[in-house]
Amino acid sequence: MNNQYIRREVFCCETCHELSFWEKEIRKQTCYRELEEDQGRSALGKLREEWKQRLEKRLRMLDNPDGKEKQTNTVG
Repeated sequence: MNNQYIRREVFCCETCHELSFWEKEIRKQTCYRELEEDQGRSALGKLREEWKQRLEKRLRMLDNPDGKEKQTNTVG
C-alpha cells in the first residue's frame, strides 16, 4: 500500500508540472497570436488607407479631367 501512495504522489507532481508547462505554452501562444493580430490590423489599416487615397485621386481625375485648366482660367 505504501508503494501505491508514493506512485500517486509522483504522478500528481508530474501532472502538476505538465499542467504548468502547458499553461505557459498556451500563454506564450496567446501572446504571439495577439501580436500577430495587432500587426496585421495595423498593416491592413495602412493598406486600406493607401488604396482609399488612390481611389479618391482617381475619382477626382475622372470627374474633373480638365480640373487644372479650369482652375487656371478662373484665377486668371
